[in-house]
Amino acid sequence: MTSIERTAYPRFKRLITAHELHLFFSPSRDELEWAADATDCDEHLPALLLMLKSYRRMGCFPALEDVPEMVVDFVRRAVELLERTLPVYRAERTAKHHRGLVRKQAGVTYDQAKARQIVEQSIRREDAAKNRPADLINIALEKVVEAGLELPGFSTFDKMASKIRTEVNASIRTGIHDRMSGAQRAGLTRLLG
Repeated sequence: MTSIERTAYPRFKRLITAHELHLFFSPSRDELEWAADATDCDEHLPALLLMLKSYRRMGCFPALEDVPEMVVDFVRRAVELLERTLPVYRAERTAKHHRGLVRKQAGVTYDQAKARQIVEQSIRREDAAKNRPADLINIALEKVVEAGLELPGFSTFDKMASKIRTEVNASIRTGIHDRMSGAQRAGLTRLLG
């Protein structure tokens, strides 16, 4: 398994500066009005804004429990809610609806089949020339973003890179084996034995 830290896959940094909080997570007046119109309780307002701002920053939806507390606190203060107001969804249906609203607001398409196809094509195209899974994942990430699609989960990239690398390496081994004479194969077997 490839370490996510070795790739460009978006994730929250351990330390987020005050400048980054203001730059990436400050809701605009329009975003505040949009979110207030789309929500019906205090918990949903910061949840929707966190989804929007996180999506715009990362190109995917983190689980709300994975959003750093300092980001949650910053957004909660921006909308002037009490500290005890937690951004939560009691129903998955509401979270799904809000993800759809964020996609529309961000102008992206949710088409995981197409995104997976792009990931696979990108990795296959580069795999013979690149050996590091992190490099293959980074190339595929770039292509999915260029297509204006929501990113699949990191595990999708990692599994495809591993699977395709295994296939390509097997093909290379088979090609070498097929070009060797019987005597060369026997000599190699003695060398390895």
